[in-house]
Amino acid sequence: MSNSAVLEEAPPETISTERLSEMSFTAATAAEVPGAIGSLSLEGLRRSVRLPDMNAKPWLKYLAFAGPALLISIGYIDPGNWATDLQAGAQFKYQLIWVIGLASLMAMILQIISSRLGVVTGKDLAQTCRDHLPRWTRWPNWLSAELAIAATDLAEVLGCAVAIHMLFPHISLLAAVIITSFDVMLLLLLQGLGMRLIEAIILLLIVTIGVCFFMEIFVLPQTKPNFPEIGRWMFAPDMPGFFKNSDLVFLAMGIIGATVMPHNLYLHSALVQSRKFSKDQTAVRQAVKYNAIDSSVALGAAFFINAAILVLAAVVFFGKDHVTLGSGSVVTFDDNTDWIQASYLTLAPIVGTIAASIIFAIGLLASGQSSTLTGTLAGQVVMEGFMHWRIRPWIRRMITRLCAIIPAIFLIVSQGRNLNVNNLINLSQVILALQLPLAMFPLMYFVSSKKLMGTHRPGLPLLVAGWTFVLIITALDIYGLPGTWQQGIAMFTGGSGS
Repeated sequence: MSNSAVLEEAPPETISTERLSEMSFTAATAAEVPGAIGSLSLEGLRRSVRLPDMNAKPWLKYLAFAGPALLISIGYIDPGNWATDLQAGAQFKYQLIWVIGLASLMAMILQIISSRLGVVTGKDLAQTCRDHLPRWTRWPNWLSAELAIAATDLAEVLGCAVAIHMLFPHISLLAAVIITSFDVMLLLLLQGLGMRLIEAIILLLIVTIGVCFFMEIFVLPQTKPNFPEIGRWMFAPDMPGFFKNSDLVFLAMGIIGATVMPHNLYLHSALVQSRKFSKDQTAVRQAVKYNAIDSSVALGAAFFINAAILVLAAVVFFGKDHVTLGSGSVVTFDDNTDWIQASYLTLAPIVGTIAASIIFAIGLLASGQSSTLTGTLAGQVVMEGFMHWRIRPWIRRMITRLCAIIPAIFLIVSQGRNLNVNNLINLSQVILALQLPLAMFPLMYFVSSKKLMGTHRPGLPLLVAGWTFVLIITALDIYGLPGTWQQGIAMFTGGSGS
């Protein structure tokens, strides 16, 4: 193996006065940079997108800044979200739609805060942790971030494998999982297209999915939901009943883990630095503003899609033990139904059963591959940021994918036809939820610092909201940890978990 293919400690950077000015936006941060900064993450994408003149029209400025949150939002409608939303709607109707709303609001606030950290400091969250937290925290923080990325990739592997199996039924699920290990060529091709083209592809995917769900919910009479009932569960949920039902708590943790993803907090703070804006106070305020708008729009769209998945699953599946297809064949449901493999039925009313299967499979495959791209970028950010290690992207991709494929193959081989892909994906999302505090607490600690953020420190309402969400998620993690442990043991031993 060549020297360039192995892990290396990035060489120290000699920082000139001009370079120091470029890397820092506040006097307080600039004073701390010498000896703290090593290599910059995602250097190939950094400052690669030009912006219009400061006097340009606001909508032109927004379009120029829009994009990083789009890449983040695709992780909010990946196979993990499909699995948790489908199961929530199929088993509990609209009872958990408030969790999707709350999780989306949490994600929106935390991603806005993450983008602000990247814009103001010129460093991503992983780099900031390395520079300002005790040295002993680097390894546990890096390893926990890698675990979150591996858990995310497990969902992508299984989602892509299900999609391949649906498109080509003669390919077994095990073979499809193995095929997903060769997606590295597609990933490298996408990375070579440039940031703006990648963002355009992601936008097209999101719009396509959104249009399909909009037509089903608002146009087709056979899938029109009960909107007053949805509003009742969104704004007046049964909280005592929620905490009495461990299955609801476990699934809610999965929804939160699938929505507020820890590696996205690291990634977003790096992606916002792809825009080439000047370092004066006015330009920084403008960048903070338009990145906040970008996050709100992109994650608002992701909320609609996630809510639509749950609603359609409730309309099509809840309270039913079977569905009769247009061909006359019957699909039966029970407690062990793998909802993600039956989820193409939610599209059947709009395009027919056969076309629904194909469209759903292509959409699932596309979302899995898109999330694979952002997951790999996040892996580079946390490795370079925490450890100052450099590794070729394709090697990084293969290592991450193997960490996901090995447990997937083990479960498929050991459980065979009894394997419930939906449950396994849900478990991976709960693991993400358990990792969240390790990313959220440092993020909120840094953006709350006047010394680090200077005049661009968030206002009191944003800080209160951010800290409140951090405490809610952490409390939910602690409450649900025993049940999560039991579910995990049951998954790998074939037990019931009860």
